[in-house]
Amino acid sequence: MSPEDAASLVTVARRHYGVDRMAISGGEPTLNRSWLIQFFKELRRLNPDPHARLHLDSNGTILTPDYIDELVLEAHVTDIGIEPKGLTTETFMRITAVKDKTLAERYLETSWRAIKYVADNYIDRVFLGVGLPYNKALISLDEVAHFGEKLASIDPNIQLCVLDYFPTFRRRDIKRPRPAEMLKVKRILEDSGLKTVIVQTSIGHIGP
Repeated sequence: MSPEDAASLVTVARRHYGVDRMAISGGEPTLNRSWLIQFFKELRRLNPDPHARLHLDSNGTILTPDYIDELVLEAHVTDIGIEPKGLTTETFMRITAVKDKTLAERYLETSWRAIKYVADNYIDRVFLGVGLPYNKALISLDEVAHFGEKLASIDPNIQLCVLDYFPTFRRRDIKRPRPAEMLKVKRILEDSGLKTVIVQTSIGHIGP
């Protein structure tokens, strides 16, 4: 589908449902840079009103500063969600199944740099949200705490949404975290200095 056709369909959906935020997620939408930039440009052309929010969800692994500049300054993106998967390379590899450690290190570093770059340069014009997948089989509570500390050191006001990671097609042996466990994660992250923590649970979102 062309970016123009995709933007047109999203615009029709916006009008039908009466919403303002229009998002693209994945897979990983940043993989096709030229397509993504044109998509957002067309989406803004079709939705020029000040209430329209153009939202990108990304793992941040290739979201370099020049890419972010182009998204914000030329393609008019207003909301960026970045999910770096974890704090350590080992956790990143465990969650993503990337087997090349050097590549995993580069991806993880790029995603954290993207968070800091948006926070340092565009926090006054772009809503920045960070995501963290949680399951005790993939990431420890100790790493969760250090993840929160690192994010708080960038900006304690950044919104963090923790996803209760559970299997759909693969890793069927992993059990979905219970709501009580997710509330524990929420408290740990708030104790790390973050002011806006939302956790996804089987009974709905809790927080901030």
